[in-house]
Amino acid sequence: MERSDSVKEALTKCAVGLSASEIIEEFAVDNGELKLVKKKVTRRDIPPDIKAVKMLLDSEAGVAATDEELAAERENLIKKLKEGDCD
Repeated sequence: MERSDSVKEALTKCAVGLSASEIIEEFAVDNGELKLVKKKVTRRDIPPDIKAVKMLLDSEAGVAATDEELAAERENLIKKLKEGDCD
């Protein structure tokens, strides 16, 4: 995968929003061995980023999008997220 493809893929994820999980593990030494004492998993939903949408639209169209177009695209992306149709 080329660098520009990976950047575009990352930008697309930001534009449509995503979910991220963070795992925090706490260990303690018991009889000379590390033992898992506590594990916390946190899930965060990251909303769509309108700046990322604008960058994608600009790169594909070659022209700047209007505020109205950006607002319509944002609403469309939020609707897709609620429906679970983010692919």
